[in-house]
Amino acid sequence: MRLVAKPGFQRWASAFPLTRNTAAKDGAELFDIVQGFVKSQVLFALVELRILHRLMEGGLTADDLARVSMMTTDRMERLLMAATAMKLIKRDRKGRFSLARKGAAMVGVPGLEDMIRHHAAFYRDLNDPVALLRGEVDTELAAFWPYVFGADNATDTETSNRYSDLMARSQEIVAADTLATVNLNQTKHLLDVGGGYGVFAESAALKHPNLNATVFDLPAVEVNAQQRIAASQAKDRLTFVPGSFRDDALPSGADTISLIRVLYDHEDQTVSALLSKVFDTLPEGGRLLVSEPMSGGATPEIAGDVYFSFYCLAMQTGTVRSAKRIANLCKDVGFTGIQTFRSRRPFVTTVLMASKSAN
Repeated sequence: MRLVAKPGFQRWASAFPLTRNTAAKDGAELFDIVQGFVKSQVLFALVELRILHRLMEGGLTADDLARVSMMTTDRMERLLMAATAMKLIKRDRKGRFSLARKGAAMVGVPGLEDMIRHHAAFYRDLNDPVALLRGEVDTELAAFWPYVFGADNATDTETSNRYSDLMARSQEIVAADTLATVNLNQTKHLLDVGGGYGVFAESAALKHPNLNATVFDLPAVEVNAQQRIAASQAKDRLTFVPGSFRDDALPSGADTISLIRVLYDHEDQTVSALLSKVFDTLPEGGRLLVSEPMSGGATPEIAGDVYFSFYCLAMQTGTVRSAKRIANLCKDVGFTGIQTFRSRRPFVTTVLMASKSAN
């Protein structure tokens, strides 16, 4: 590796026929990492200016889009060319721009644009990554997600609704991938702990007509959760119970308890206490369902070990764990029969299930 790191070797490798393709590929991938922050900001501008939505109606010129975006045509051209290079839009021979497949998919993913807008705070927290790693930054994300520090920090309804709204909009895709991965046909009563407005519970109930579901979350979330439940086709099988999993007993009667994007918000001590509470609440033969982005563990991967890892760091509590680490935490409190399911999209979620076996 010392040889590869020498500038002279890199010049030689770039010219030598047997190594120049590898050198070019490495160089392109390194440059993509270096310019990554610019891509994210281009994406932010596209969302803020609703460029992709405007192109849903058909092809437009840079001049058309510049007028509605209140900028000069040459600057809009820069943005559109960048978006074209990122394969979000495409340009025809007449200079008109239209949506490409990736751009259309981005418009169609629930909650994605809201998360991109929310990234403005995350970008500011990452402004000095070394200070963030040293714990010297008073981060904005910690203020945005106050519930991770305990229910006493999230009693304000406006604050709770702010983060719950964002979670609800992104939770639909998580619910879809989770329910496509695991079989809940035998579940009679699901308890979704930290379930927010009830997106996952509702999705499970709609997919399984014989399943009843209870959502357990902070009291400040209840009004909006009840509104969603009242409007659901499965409303007769959905219930909301207010409470904090830190301080209150979990509702009894469920044979499956789900933790959807819950564990990675919290430190090991909190996670262990929650898993122990879940174990004690379940009947013999009951099951635990964990679904959230996970680290690659011994084989780090981009979504878990880059994006979600640093996002959790900016939240100032919690961490992205590997499936093996979560499995060990489950074993420590008594769970057995632990299975990890290969995810269709690890950047959305990975699923783990565990059982409370009869003694």
